[in-house]
Amino acid sequence: MRYQFLAGAAVVVMTAALAACGSSSDGSKEKVAGAGPAAASQPVAGPEAGDGAAPSTGPKASPTSAPPRIPSDELTPATGSFTKKQKEYLVDRVPKGMDPAAVLQTGQETCDRLTYLVKGDRDTAVGAIVTGEIAGAEPAVAHLCVQHQDLVERAAGGYADGTYEGRQLRPGRYRDVTPTRTCSWQIAGANGKDLASGSSDDGKRTAITIPAAARGFTSTGCYAWLPEGDNG
Repeated sequence: MRYQFLAGAAVVVMTAALAACGSSSDGSKEKVAGAGPAAASQPVAGPEAGDGAAPSTGPKASPTSAPPRIPSDELTPATGSFTKKQKEYLVDRVPKGMDPAAVLQTGQETCDRLTYLVKGDRDTAVGAIVTGEIAGAEPAVAHLCVQHQDLVERAAGGYADGTYEGRQLRPGRYRDVTPTRTCSWQIAGANGKDLASGSSDDGKRTAITIPAAARGFTSTGCYAWLPEGDNG
């Protein structure tokens, strides 16, 4: 009886083991099979936002060139006609699609502003050209208001606030224009040696001399320096 009981127990144990193996094998298969759909359900990474701009990593487009200009023989106003000087001023200045009269008006306004400033103070007018506050003065004066040519010529020898070195320097005597109370300047020689320097806390105009030995000139808060005497 005992032998039969043990034999039966062994059969039960073996049967349970086989069932467990079959369950484990099936379970493993189910796990692997389940891994496939699970992996597939994850979204596949598409191009990032940066990838969409990939073409930009290639050769970049050339900068947009300046618009073509209206040929001189086509420079005509909507009404009336331009004088010879006016047309000379407009040559190579009017982009296609723009009214030449509008460009001419800009030049005329430059002349009008110079005329206004000269009435108040001639040096202020020259200083406005030196600093670029009045832009495009040279071509406007050359064609539309030649009476101000001396202003342009004097402005060519002046200095706006900033730093100048080497060949930018022109030895001579200069006077500042409408300086602020924080106007300061320095003239340096070889190896940065301080040849002259100064400042103004009262806003009064100052005269300086840039010697031939100067290698650098720096100005801050003085607006502009105009040449005096023979170097003007």
